[in-house]
Amino acid sequence: MSAMTAPRPPASQLSAGDRRLAALMAFEAATLAVFAVLHLSGVLHPGSGAANGYGAGFAEAIICLALVLGLRAFVRSPARGRLAALAATVFAILGFIVGLTFTVHGGAPIDLIYHATMFPVLIVTALMLGRGAGAAALGGGPRD
Repeated sequence: MSAMTAPRPPASQLSAGDRRLAALMAFEAATLAVFAVLHLSGVLHPGSGAANGYGAGFAEAIICLALVLGLRAFVRSPARGRLAALAATVFAILGFIVGLTFTVHGGAPIDLIYHATMFPVLIVTALMLGRGAGAAALGGGPRD
């Protein structure tokens, strides 16, 4: 007589925890997209010179794209895409460190507030992704 076990969901189906994590990554990418547009359009730094806003906007757009690609890989296959999502999040964290460096040395208050708010959110996202990646590597699968 064998023990009854619940059928495992397909690899592409997200658990409740993975859905929350995907939503968090989508939120992070969306905020980056908004700030990229605001910087590239000159709304955040009117009259301060194109280089100031364009540099930040371009960096935010690249980080946003990395997060979207990591999120896409994660949503398509949580077990295999988790590492891509983690790499994208670490890339975003490094980008935010660079952004904070520039912002502290002459950025607008809104930029400082944005970086200071989103930086810990990215850290939490990376920790959540890393926790699941560690469990998956040990054969336990991602946790909820």
